[in-house]
Amino acid sequence: MDACTLEELLDTLGEPMLRVLTAPAGLTTPVSEVLLYDAGAPFPRSAPGALLLTVGARAGEVGPLARDAAAAGMAGLVVRDKDGQPDTVAAAKAHGLALLAVDEDAAWHHVHLLLASAIGSRPGPAGSGAAFGDLFALANAVAAAVGGATVIEDARQRILAYSTVPGQVVDEARRQGILGRQVPSSPENTEQYRVLFAAPGPVRLAALDGDELPRLAVAIRAGGETLGSMWVVDDGHVGPDAEDALTQGASTAALLLLRARASEELSRHLTSDLLRRLLDGTAEPAGAAHRLGLAAGTPVRVVAFALDGAVSAPDGEQTALRLLDLVRLQCEARYGRHACALVDGSVYALLPVAGERGGERHKRLAEDIVRRAGQALRVPVRAGLGDVVPDLAAVRGSRDDADLVLRVLGPYEDIAAVTEVRARVTLLRLRELIAEKRALTAGAWREVLAYDTEHGTDYARTLVCWLDAGCDMARAAKLLAVHPNTCRYRLRQAREHLGIDLDDPDERLVLWLQLRTLAGLRGSDRA
Repeated sequence: MDACTLEELLDTLGEPMLRVLTAPAGLTTPVSEVLLYDAGAPFPRSAPGALLLTVGARAGEVGPLARDAAAAGMAGLVVRDKDGQPDTVAAAKAHGLALLAVDEDAAWHHVHLLLASAIGSRPGPAGSGAAFGDLFALANAVAAAVGGATVIEDARQRILAYSTVPGQVVDEARRQGILGRQVPSSPENTEQYRVLFAAPGPVRLAALDGDELPRLAVAIRAGGETLGSMWVVDDGHVGPDAEDALTQGASTAALLLLRARASEELSRHLTSDLLRRLLDGTAEPAGAAHRLGLAAGTPVRVVAFALDGAVSAPDGEQTALRLLDLVRLQCEARYGRHACALVDGSVYALLPVAGERGGERHKRLAEDIVRRAGQALRVPVRAGLGDVVPDLAAVRGSRDDADLVLRVLGPYEDIAAVTEVRARVTLLRLRELIAEKRALTAGAWREVLAYDTEHGTDYARTLVCWLDAGCDMARAAKLLAVHPNTCRYRLRQAREHLGIDLDDPDERLVLWLQLRTLAGLRGSDRA
């Protein structure tokens, strides 16, 4: 594969993730790898085409870094936005280096994963498929070197790859595991994994029953993290240096698994960015549907999740990110890889609608997420389900619905679909519309409120309760917790003092709308 260029890197990640501050050699400059700057380690003497992340470097240190990077043949430096000062740009230009900027709030390890993935694999919609294809090639190479059939698993005992070297002996346990792509669960298996993950290197494990063969296994690790394991069927013909070969294979597997993780991280970043643009109406729907794996004309809906409670920054930001992870996990478990994104503190999920009962499944999913999130985050979470729209071209409307649902939920409500609170949503929209027009804000409602303020009366609330009750005096009195005669007296006084014609249905309607929307009054206790 040809080397990745700066232009391809920018096309893959794009703004606001990555911005070019200067590129003296042009955007066709090849980029070979991404490196993290470590002030405590020797600077690389030769790293042609590398991008250096200036982790921990102060503004005054970027100039010397640029000199050393140019001497090592690097392609450029990556700084945070706040470090992209004129003198930094000048230093990069002077040494012929590209200078790229990332958001100052971006975590360096996240930036490293995205850049490494884009440079190394430039994944398309398939995400990490190339990395897992390499795992199968690795399993065959290890099987040939060790002399036994080999499988590679992740940390959850899911089989990621297996060897297919002709003539190697396998047993029924291996066959069943490969067919199900999952190691069968049993107390004996659990104990073997405990022994394996506690060992610093390869371990030999006895057969679990008379029909199985022994195993030679090693944990796959990167730093202190266990990524998975590699298992070899030991039929008595493994080579004398099998443990060394298995150890080397595990080291290579760790790199491939990290690359697969980076590709997945990049894929999630790109789909989240695509959803953000769909939600604000700036993405092209047809192309977005293809990238999200949705057939043209697939009905969709947006579900919005928000924290319901005071969470101080930066705790609020961290809690919102945890909510994003939880929503994404639950949605992917049910619908596969579709988009989730965090926008302005709310988490949005784009869900496809399949079948007539798809909307009911969405409601149950949202209820499950609200319950799980509340328990895990220890902060109440609310959810609003937007309307089902015919395709991605109308997805912004579903997002607006979901946002409005969150705004109209009462104090004892944590979830609703827009169809369930349509009246409240409509009144909220009317309030916003009326408030924008001077002619629509004029009327008797102002006089009623002013009279109450000046004379200590309660005419406004009495009118709202009476109108909410359908002009039923007994029901209005119950809402006000007064005697019907008291309610009747107040209405008569309001007529006399304010000149309101309560016999005119148009005046009643306008007065009710204005008191409900502009004054925010209502007869019931539901907020």
